This record gives sequence, C-alpha cells and structure tokens, in this order.
Amino acid sequence: QVQLVESGGGLVQAGGSLRLSCAASGSTFSSYIMGWFRQAPGKEREFVGYISWSGGSRSYAESVEGRFAISRDNAKNTVYLQMNSLTPEDTAVYYCAASRAPRFVDVGPADFGSWGQGTQVTVSS
Repeated sequence: QVQLVESGGGLVQAGGSLRLSCAASGSTFSSYIMGWFRQAPGKEREFVGYISWSGGSRSYAESVEGRFAISRDNAKNTVYLQMNSLTPEDTAVYYCAASRAPRFVDVGPADFGSWGQGTQVTVSS
C-alpha cells in the first residue's frame, strides 16, 4: 500500500497559478497510475486528471484541459499538478490518488485505492 501526502495548496487570486505536489512512500511508485481529484464544498469528488506509470500518457477532465498539467518524477516518488489560469470554480480540496489498474485506457475513479489527505486550494475573485 502506498502512502500519499499532498502539499502546495493555498489562496490565490483568479488568473494565478499554483503547483501541487504529492509525495509517495511505502511502495514502488512507478508501478502506479497516479491521479488528481478535487472536491468542492457541497459537491461530489470529481476527476481532474491521470498520468501513466512513466508519464507518457495523460488524461484530463474537460474543465481543466489546457489549464492544468500533471507530471511525475519517479526518481523522487512525486506527482505534480500545475494549475494555471485559476478561477473561483477551481476552489476545492485537491487529492492525489494511486491506482494499480493494469491498463491506462480503462482506468476510472473506482480503480484508485490509495488516497492522500487532501490540500485546500482557494481561488479568490
């Protein structure tokens, strides 16, 4: 089981940028598909994006496509979420998660079994 710890959240003005980090420990990081999810107050948790084991493939939610970018550094056991052009609608608790799914094209939210504690991102207008 991999343990995940997010960092980098905070308060930012609309139009600004933040980079979230998620440090993994306890298992072979490169064997996991990594994902980012978010949950806004009063809403269900939603998918933000996934990245494949080596970082060669990525998938994003339509709401963040072109503004957010996921990357990973397997040597540092860390996955990142670069968030640009932030809007108040991006305000949420952001979670990283790990999946042992065998195929990247088939992975879905239910395939993520390990989760971090979340980091708050607040975008002011």
